[in-house]
Amino acid sequence: QMSFLVIEISPAGPDDLPLSLLEMGCSGRFELLSNPLPHGLPPIGPDLRTEVERRFLSDPEWLPIHNTDSAFQNTRTDMTCALFSLIQVLLEDTSLSAKNSLSLLRAPGPPSESLRGSNTNYPFLPGGMEELTLEQIKKKSEKQEEVDFENGGKSVCMTTDGSHLLWQDTVDTPSPAAASEGKKDGMTIKEGDDTATKTEEKKRWAISVDISSPCDDFYKRIPDPAFKWPFELDVFQKQAILQLESHDSVFVAAHTSAGKTVVAEYAIALSQKHMTRTIYTSPIKALSNQKFRDFKHTFGDVGLLTGDVQLSPDASCLIMTTEILRSMLYNGSEVIRDLEWVIFDEVHYINDAERGVVWEEVLIMLPDHVSIILLSATVPNALEFSEWIGRIKKRPIYVISTVKRPVPLEHYLYTGNSTKTMKELFLLVDSSGNFLTKGYYAAVDSKKERSSKHAQSFGAKGASQNTSATQDRGVWLALLRYLSDRQQTPVVAFTFSRSRCDDNARALGSMDLTTSAEKTEIHSFFQKSMSRLSGSDRQLPQILVMRDLLKRGLAVHHSGILPILKEVIEMLFSRGLVKVLFATETFAMGVNMPARTVVFDNIRKHDGSGFRNLLPGEFIQMAGRAGRRGLDKTGTVIILCKSDVHDMGDLHTMMLGKPTLLQSQFRLTYTMILNLLRVEALEVTDMMRRSFSESHRDTQVHEKRIRQLRQKLISLPPLDTDAQLADLVPLYHTLTELRVTTEALQKAVMESMSGQKALSVGRVVVVNNAQHHNALGVILQVSSDSVNRTFTTLIMCDKGREEVGAEPQNGVTVPLQHLYNPVLFIPDGPCSHTVQKLKMRDITAITTKTLKVIPDRIIDNYKQRQQPRFRLDPPGPAVSTATQELLRLAEANSSGITALDPVNDLHLKGVEVVEGSLRLRSLQESVREFSCIHSPTFSEQERMMLQEELDSLLYLISDQSLTLLPEYRQRIKVLESLNYVDSKGAVQLKGRVACQISRHELLLTELLFENTLSPLAPEESAALLSCLVFTQNTQTCPHLTNTLQEGIDRVVAVAQRIGDLQVDCGLAQLAEDFVAQYKFGLTEVVYCWARGMPFSEIAQLTDVQEGTVVRCIQQLNEVLREVRQAARIVGDSVLGSKMEKASLAIRRDIVFTASLYTH
Repeated sequence: QMSFLVIEISPAGPDDLPLSLLEMGCSGRFELLSNPLPHGLPPIGPDLRTEVERRFLSDPEWLPIHNTDSAFQNTRTDMTCALFSLIQVLLEDTSLSAKNSLSLLRAPGPPSESLRGSNTNYPFLPGGMEELTLEQIKKKSEKQEEVDFENGGKSVCMTTDGSHLLWQDTVDTPSPAAASEGKKDGMTIKEGDDTATKTEEKKRWAISVDISSPCDDFYKRIPDPAFKWPFELDVFQKQAILQLESHDSVFVAAHTSAGKTVVAEYAIALSQKHMTRTIYTSPIKALSNQKFRDFKHTFGDVGLLTGDVQLSPDASCLIMTTEILRSMLYNGSEVIRDLEWVIFDEVHYINDAERGVVWEEVLIMLPDHVSIILLSATVPNALEFSEWIGRIKKRPIYVISTVKRPVPLEHYLYTGNSTKTMKELFLLVDSSGNFLTKGYYAAVDSKKERSSKHAQSFGAKGASQNTSATQDRGVWLALLRYLSDRQQTPVVAFTFSRSRCDDNARALGSMDLTTSAEKTEIHSFFQKSMSRLSGSDRQLPQILVMRDLLKRGLAVHHSGILPILKEVIEMLFSRGLVKVLFATETFAMGVNMPARTVVFDNIRKHDGSGFRNLLPGEFIQMAGRAGRRGLDKTGTVIILCKSDVHDMGDLHTMMLGKPTLLQSQFRLTYTMILNLLRVEALEVTDMMRRSFSESHRDTQVHEKRIRQLRQKLISLPPLDTDAQLADLVPLYHTLTELRVTTEALQKAVMESMSGQKALSVGRVVVVNNAQHHNALGVILQVSSDSVNRTFTTLIMCDKGREEVGAEPQNGVTVPLQHLYNPVLFIPDGPCSHTVQKLKMRDITAITTKTLKVIPDRIIDNYKQRQQPRFRLDPPGPAVSTATQELLRLAEANSSGITALDPVNDLHLKGVEVVEGSLRLRSLQESVREFSCIHSPTFSEQERMMLQEELDSLLYLISDQSLTLLPEYRQRIKVLESLNYVDSKGAVQLKGRVACQISRHELLLTELLFENTLSPLAPEESAALLSCLVFTQNTQTCPHLTNTLQEGIDRVVAVAQRIGDLQVDCGLAQLAEDFVAQYKFGLTEVVYCWARGMPFSEIAQLTDVQEGTVVRCIQQLNEVLREVRQAARIVGDSVLGSKMEKASLAIRRDIVFTASLYTH
């Protein structure tokens, strides 16, 4: 009989049981198995605890706060706070969801939408947009707790019988001004305090942080930092970290290689410590991939989101392109709830004409709880930009700028066209930033020595373009050998042409800069990287050429190079194995890899419209790659002078000029308009008002003045509108129009040659300003300043009123009497005179009369009599004669003097001038018909002036004055015509589809609704849609099937229709330009690729470089994904599956090889 060892064990608990125990029934008895079963343990049902957790705790639908109509609130006894009962209270806002609310209190959406959100979701409320209704304000004030200032700022909840129930600390929120002044010493400002109101008026949102003195108390203030580095931090880094610890937003504008990444790293570490999330955005996909690798190595918990890659989306730090973050914000992604920081790298990219608007949209749309970190190269207007962000987000931004580069640069000229100068560099700008003209002239002299008479016959400027490939080869060989001998590698050679990069690298066939050990390392890394490609792809001509170049320490980096090759080159360069890299400008923006030396092949580039010199900002961005921190004392920048030395002025401007200002590239897009229209609580005008382009609108100052004007209007006596004064208000409106028309005509006269001739010495004019009313004057002198021209004029006045200031005092406006009362001023007593400098606005009429005057004598005599000892002297004969002549003219024409007519006398024939003249005449006639001006009690009303100023200020702060408002109305008209929105602005089905699409939304939506893609095969659809992502011109003529040609014709027809409609609705873009942006040069290539043709054969079909083809097909995949989502909204499952097939067909081989940075 077998004996069993039986053990008693307690019932199964939550802890895992040893695998060697097999449960026998439910009695709690277990049998110990000495040998495991042949096929492992039998299957078991899910653990009940896990099931309950999954269903009731992990599922957002079951979270009680979002699914309950009532809850319990405890009540406590007197001061001991002992709990004595529970009261059932009704919970508010339990019906909030992503489909009806902007609030963070709304219920979470389904898990499938948590990352990217949904285009039917509302976004979360953007920070700084809290505009409460009257009811909300009332409700808020009722709920506000009473603050007991005597008890140290504790708030006291009162019961009905007046007993104190609960004490809690109240948080004083300092204003931004207080933050800048009092934050450091703990000062706070309480609501309702007068000082708070005063500081509120002069507050500044951007606060500049002083980094000139060392930050000695850093480790006292942060004894346990969230992240530690193996090196001592710079002052600017410490100051930025101190602000991050206070959860403040920062703008760090630092020189290249100064260490801006430290700030980003600390924010990521801080969010991991706080168990929140950080989003790091970059403008370029390559930079995102690199940062993913770096941060993954440092922090581990890092995810990546780009158009075609999604890695670890649940990570605490997400790296993505700015476009994806914009989409997540509009679509109400749940990630935003947990977000603590958003890091914007390379913020100066906001100047990009095409994509800059995305940065502005994201900054405006970020909710209040998210803090912002902006990292940028040095920019002149960092404070102004930060002030704008602070104002729209209603929170202070701390601006930290570095003063100088950690590794200074030395700039040289290299002429290298003779054995004497081939080993000579001419220092042009030293490491302290001094421009040395001596070095420039030495370079010029070295060129002259070598130049033949034939070469001297060419001009100095622009001649640098005219060099042959053989000459270039000679210069490059000499320079690179010289640099290699002096251990000045690695070198980045910036060349502003892809073909020139390739030619220069090819020309150096005889150059070998690597040792045998380095060759082995390069070969092994290259082979390992290429092993993920299929056999035929490894034999692509570009790969074979690059392999040969790399072995010799040379490489080429531009947009035409295959992405995987670019990554191999970048990695080898960062290891110091690529000694010379020929690169285009994108290398400086997209890759953070410093070199020892930077060489400029030229200082002129083609910017799409023509050749121009490099801008200082562009030059600094590229030259900044020279000098590796910790390795080099100085960085070397060399400018080649291949056929002639560049112009000294051009060099000085480029090297020492100010970098480009951050400028708004804000523009309206249909996607933005539709995304905002579908959310009732957000207005497109809100977005426009908050854009950087409208940052000049200082509404706070205007609103303060509006309050003052309204107070003045209230304090005036009530308006008497009886009898003759009944038409006083209409008169005011007519006079305002008359004044505006007069000013417009005056401007036209001033800008015309005949007007300037008429306003010459001796001309009699009528003067109206704060001192004079319809007084005659004669011009004595005209200033030469064409912008703010002044007229020194002798003017008649009453005795004793000579010295009243001509400039209107604050709050005093120039009277409008002259507009309806042309009667000239005649002195009541003796006639006196004054000499004043008048502005154009003071001269209200140029008369037909002229006087013979001696201006110098009059001016000298008047100036002399202004001195105390000559004050009582009689005026000189020249002055007396002129004054008497003016008086005689005034008496002869007392009811009004004839003025020069702009059309008949000055012969101005512009349409606006002629229409303005006719309008002026009819307004002057209509003014005489008002009865109030004939009333004996009528006097000029101060009310009119105040009301006019008030109206103009109200207009300035209203949406009507927005620069883009006319374009917005035109775009709305287009959307209405195409049935994307109805007449009330409600988004229709077509509009909802267009919201899914990030670029070319109108064309794609129209193609979808016109079933253009339905009859096409998947590969034909992909080929046709390539026109949306390909932007270059090609010389090759594609061979297309009839179906594809018909598809192209239909796309062009739809584009033409949209272009024509935009023109009809008033938009500036020509229909031809709208159609021309769609290029079909890659249609055949994509068609063949989708049908399975190898890449080596594809490359033969077009003159477009391999890297460009790959990038276009990758972008095309994103377009196909958007069309697939749009098809599902429409309910066209057939088209959706067709796009899925097309996407699968193009997602293969070298085009979709995973990045080396992410694996």
